[in-house]
Amino acid sequence: MRSTLSLVARSLAEPPTLKLNEKAGLLKEKGEPVIHLGGGEPKSKTPMDAILAAAGKLTSAEVKYTPTDGIPALKKAVIRYTEDNYGRTVAPENVLVSSGAKAALYALFAAILDPQDEVIISAPYWVSYPEMVKLCYAKPVIVTPEDGGHEPRLQEIEEAITSYTKAVIVNSPNNPSGAVYSEAFIAGVVELCERKGLYLIMDDIYHKLVFDGVKPPSAYKYAKDLSENSKLVVINGVSKLYAMTGFRIGWAVANTKLIAVMSNVQAQTTSCPSALLQMAAVGALTGVQSYIESLRFTLENNRNVMVRELESIESVRVVKPKGTFYCLPDFRAYSKDSVALCNTLLEKALVVTVPGKEFGMEGHLRLSYCGSLKEIMEGVQRIKWVLDPGSPKEIYIGDRKLVRDWK
Repeated sequence: MRSTLSLVARSLAEPPTLKLNEKAGLLKEKGEPVIHLGGGEPKSKTPMDAILAAAGKLTSAEVKYTPTDGIPALKKAVIRYTEDNYGRTVAPENVLVSSGAKAALYALFAAILDPQDEVIISAPYWVSYPEMVKLCYAKPVIVTPEDGGHEPRLQEIEEAITSYTKAVIVNSPNNPSGAVYSEAFIAGVVELCERKGLYLIMDDIYHKLVFDGVKPPSAYKYAKDLSENSKLVVINGVSKLYAMTGFRIGWAVANTKLIAVMSNVQAQTTSCPSALLQMAAVGALTGVQSYIESLRFTLENNRNVMVRELESIESVRVVKPKGTFYCLPDFRAYSKDSVALCNTLLEKALVVTVPGKEFGMEGHLRLSYCGSLKEIMEGVQRIKWVLDPGSPKEIYIGDRKLVRDWK
C-alpha cells in the first residue's frame, strides 16, 4: 500500500537525543541518579533585565500580533548589537526576527533553495542543518576534513562546489566540537563564496562564548561586497549567550531583498514571533551585559575541568574546545559505534551523552560542560569506570556500589 506520508518527511532523521532523553527520563522517574552530559543549554538563570521587560509587557495586557519581521524595539537592539560586535551598521530592513535561530535558518533555506540545489556543510556539523536542507527539497553536501580535524579545509570545500551549489554554511564557534575557526579560514571562505556567487551563512549563535582570549573573526571584516548584492547572512539569537533557550528568539541579518522574502516565508508559516518573548529579548540585549562574561567565565572553568578529566581516560583523544559548551572527544579506541556506546554508558553508568554519528563524526561523543562541576567530574569518572580497564573496578553510583565485571 502506498504511504500517505511524504518522502521528505519520512527521510528525516529523528533528533539523536530524543530516545536517550526518554530513557534517561524514565530512569530519573524511578529515582535513579542519572547525570546528563548531553544538554544544549546553560543552567544559569535568565537575566533579570529580560524578566522585567517581559513582565512589563505581560502586565500591560497588550500581547497581540507584531510585525512579521519583529517589533521595532528589538530590531533596533539587533542593529546596535551588530554594530557593537561586528562593526557593521545595518538598517531595520536588513533584520528579520524569528522564533529562534533555527526558525531564521529555515526561513533562509526556504527563501534561497530550489529542488536539486546543494548546500555545503562541513563536518562536524549541527544535526539540524542537513535535515532542514532536505525539507526544502535540496541536497546537503557533507565535507569531512581528510585530516580528521574539527576545522574545515578551504580546498576541500572548493572541491565540493558544483553547478548546483547554492550556499555554504559555517558554524564557528562550532557545535558540537567547540572549535573556533581560524581567521585565515574565515577570510578564505568569504572570498570563495563571493568569487563563486554563493550564499555564505554564518551561524554565530555561540560567537561570544569563547575562551583563552580567543576572538572569533567576523566575516564582515573580509567581505568586499557589503552592498545590496551581498550574499552574506549572519544568524544569531539570545538562546545561548543569555541562557534563554526557552524564549525562542533569534534573528537573521542579510540584504533587504532576501530579508523581504524570508519575511514572506515567515508570514505564511509562523506569522510572527511572540510579542512577549520579543520584549524579553529587548531586555536582554539592552540590559546589563556583564551576564555574558559571567557565563563565559563559568563555562571556561567547566571546560578546563572536563578536558582534564577526559585526558585521564586511557586512549581517549580530546581536542580542547575554544568556545561553546561542548567538546567532541574521540572514543574509537573503545567503540566505533557511537550510538551503541551512548546506550552502554546510559545503561551501565547512568550517564547521558550524544552520539557523534549524528554530527558526522562517528566514534566520537558530544559531551556538554554547561552543568555543574560535580556533574562533570562524576559523569566523566563514570565513563572512565565503564571503559578504561586501568580504572578502579568498583564505583559508587548513588548509594549503590557497582563492580565492573566485563572486559
